[in-house]
Amino acid sequence: MEDENIALDSVLGLELNRVFFAVRDTANKQKIIEFAREVLQSERPRLVDSASPESPAR
Repeated sequence: MEDENIALDSVLGLELNRVFFAVRDTANKQKIIEFAREVLQSERPRLVDSASPESPAR
């Protein structure tokens, strides 16, 4: 399951990168950055909660 999550994160990252560089307007790029930041911050607590001494954090 962890490998699937890593693969999905990689694909999503590539898509976000593609969209970012396809957008020419700086204001829209800023919105993309803010959205990505919000998503990452919302995922962080869940990742910290899932980490345990027996298994490394992702």
